[in-house]
Amino acid sequence: MISFPDEFIAELKGIFGDDITEYLNRADDEPFKGISVNRLKTDPERLIPLLPFEVRKSPFYKDGYYYSDDIQSIGRHPLHHAGAFYVQEPSASSAVSLLDIHKGDTVLDLCAAPGGKSSQIASCLGGTGLIWSNEVVKNRAQILLSNYERMGISKGVVSSCYPEVLCDRLEGFFDKVLADAPCSGEGMFRKNPDAIAEWSREHVRSCAERQLSILDSACKAVKEGGVLVYSTCTFSYEENEGVIKEFLRRHQDFEGCELTEHTGRQTELSCAVRITPIEGGEGHFAAKLRRKGECTRSVKPALRSKPDNRVSDVRKMLSEIFIKLPDGELSIINDKVFIIPELMPDIKNAGVIRAGIYAGELKKGRFEPAHALFMASHPSELRQVLDMKADDERVKAFLQGHELECSLPSGYTAAAVEGIITGFGKCSGGRLKNKYPKGLRLI
Repeated sequence: MISFPDEFIAELKGIFGDDITEYLNRADDEPFKGISVNRLKTDPERLIPLLPFEVRKSPFYKDGYYYSDDIQSIGRHPLHHAGAFYVQEPSASSAVSLLDIHKGDTVLDLCAAPGGKSSQIASCLGGTGLIWSNEVVKNRAQILLSNYERMGISKGVVSSCYPEVLCDRLEGFFDKVLADAPCSGEGMFRKNPDAIAEWSREHVRSCAERQLSILDSACKAVKEGGVLVYSTCTFSYEENEGVIKEFLRRHQDFEGCELTEHTGRQTELSCAVRITPIEGGEGHFAAKLRRKGECTRSVKPALRSKPDNRVSDVRKMLSEIFIKLPDGELSIINDKVFIIPELMPDIKNAGVIRAGIYAGELKKGRFEPAHALFMASHPSELRQVLDMKADDERVKAFLQGHELECSLPSGYTAAAVEGIITGFGKCSGGRLKNKYPKGLRLI
């Protein structure tokens, strides 16, 4: 049975009021589990009938669903490998809903790893606009990048940069900014009881100071009329309402956006909502703020790469793989080929790890495509696709890295599961030589 510190319970009484008993009674229940559907790859109407388990709609996000407690190893399912969905605690999806993303928006996810909210943002953008995802911790930024590739995000940037540096570099660039700040994690206690041992009042205070610092930086990146959403996975008043109230005191050019429709627990701030296990989530807080002024759609001049006479050759080689080439500008950096989004700003000194799609590499005049290039593509755009049903034995073999029988003509060929691209290989002599990355393979 989970045991909470007395100080923590005393604090919760001020937040839960008469519902404190119900919260404590639910402490040992199984935590909620969920998925978010990735519209860059598919849509809920098509995906849900293909899943080998039942789901039910989540109230926190238009494409969010609960799945049953007894489902194991969901990350090994072929459609997860294909990026058709992201495994995400249901209430964690609520912050992106508050962003109210529209096609063509420029969006910054400032504290983005491992990538659940970035995946939602990219799904809402639907291959338009630009998403920039930042994670200051380098190894977590690599996990973020891996999820970017799996989800097929093409018009995006992954960086590892201190928030104050990044937001100074990109001042006033974004329509929407999400600051999902590191916190004391009180909303994760049911999911990870070991985290309770790390809880202390001192840790809460330290988190609140860091969160306010992150918000002070994040607000610089918001254009006039743009939206800033702050979120945490903790219940703490000090880290939530306290941070927002102090931020608004410091920044008179921002105001709270009244939330007239939401699924959660009312707070003393009309611009904020709290979700607890009583409302069907593990624990999340989100507040929606707006920078005063008129919103414009103008952006800084797009990044332009240096002229390279090899670009036309690469384009010809890509046309042997693609019927329709991916949108964006071809750029070659140290023999590596990238497809850069149209809305790309200047990225110097911004800690960029990846901009756009890593398309492949030039080796002795040959172009060798990359896994990310295929993952960001649709079957209709490609010349050759080996499409398999999810229960086809060849799917597991492909995900394990084995060669497959393939009657298609020689050349690079996408491998798809239920019409959703999962990787690629190279056909030759009736075989598909597997190019699925070793680090992603099923063991």
